[in-house]
Order: sequence, then structure tokens, then C-alpha cells
Amino acid sequence: MVGKALRLLVLLGDAPKGITLSELARQAGYPVSTTHRLLNSIAREEFAVLDEDRRWSLGLRMFELGQRVLHARGFAETATPVLRRITAETGESALMSVLDGHDQLYVHFVEGTQQVQITGEPGRRGPLHCTSMGKCLIAFAPQQVREALLAELELPALGPRTITDRAAFRAEIEQVRRDGYATAEEEHEAGIIAIGVPVLGPGGTATAALSTAAPAFRSSLEAMREHLEPLRRAARELAITLPGR
Repeated sequence: MVGKALRLLVLLGDAPKGITLSELARQAGYPVSTTHRLLNSIAREEFAVLDEDRRWSLGLRMFELGQRVLHARGFAETATPVLRRITAETGESALMSVLDGHDQLYVHFVEGTQQVQITGEPGRRGPLHCTSMGKCLIAFAPQQVREALLAELELPALGPRTITDRAAFRAEIEQVRRDGYATAEEEHEAGIIAIGVPVLGPGGTATAALSTAAPAFRSSLEAMREHLEPLRRAARELAITLPGR
């Protein structure tokens, strides 16, 4: 039952505007009665709430725990000023993510200064294969993890330039390891380009990744490469100051 309750929390996290009991039961694959009983149990502990429109969403208790994780891992106090310096130097948004299974988990985001900018949402998951941070997390993962991801990771076409051929993707990751950074030009979404670097821990493996992104109408890969030095400085600082995961 604990596993089922956790499954409901994950689904609630994917519904920021709330979700009805029947729809949540359908997505979870549980009977409505079971879903209702589990929701009432987790609501008593303030992990879920029911609004006046009869829609369920995550409760403030989940936010509280999430903030504790951010503070415990140094993402809040340590990463915020570093990412702010990236945005001050580049004018573009700065993002930070960590590897979590076959996904990346966005853990921090600081808005840029441009009127039109790319946004990120901490706590959400994103693909690895078509983003600059994701490529860095694969390229600088421990060898066994890297090889498993290269062999098993699904490569769906999410943008007009997504690399979907496995051999070509392996070559891309090898290039990222040689260069020490990754780019993504309309691979995740049309009209978005990004550049990312790994935050390297002991042994040269990535503990996190940083990136800056911009709309393609305003920038280019050549222009984004000019942001490499601010990103690399930030990565070196975080490599020293972030607690080990």
C-alpha cells in the first residue's frame, strides 16, 4: 500500500493544476475506492489536498520536504548565487539538473534578464538524450552507468533535430566527453538552443550539470559557446562547494 500511495504522489506531482479522483484512479490503474482511501490517508498528513472544485493536488507538506532536500544538498544556498552570476554574465536563464535513472531531474533555475527567455521548473523531470545537460550527465556518468544508458535509453524524436540513431548518439556522447561540454540545437523543442557543462566530482564523474538556453531567433550555437567560460567557472565553484550526493 505504501508503494501505491507513493505512486499517487508522483501522479499528483505531474498535475500542477489538480486532478479529479476518477482521472487519478484511471492513471494509476487502481479502483476508485482504493484511490479514495489512499488519498484520504495521505491528506491526513498534509501530503495531498482537495480543493473546492474537487480536484486533488500535492499538499504543502510535500513542499516542505522538498525544501529540506534542497537545503540538505546545498542546491538552495550554494547554487543560487552561482547561477545568478551566470545569468548576470550571459543575460540568459541558468539551469541545473542531476541524473535520476533514465531522466534528469531539474533542481534549480534562475531567470535571465532578457524579455523573452527559456524557463525551467525545479522538481520536474526531463529527457537526457536531447538536452545539453542530459548529454553531460550521460557523458560524465560512471562508466557502467554510461554504457547502460547508451545501450538502453530510449531516443524518441522530441524536436526537429533530435538524434534518434543509437550509433550517432553514442558518437555524440563521445564528442561531449572530448569537448567537456554539450550543445542542443532544437533537439528538445523547436526554436530552443542550449549549451551545458558537467559539474565534476572526484574521479571526474558528474554530480550535476549546468546549462544556459536561449530562443533560436535571438542566438546561435556560436553565440552560445561564448557562454562557456561563465558556465565552466560556475561548474568549478559548485564542484568544490556542493555537498556530495
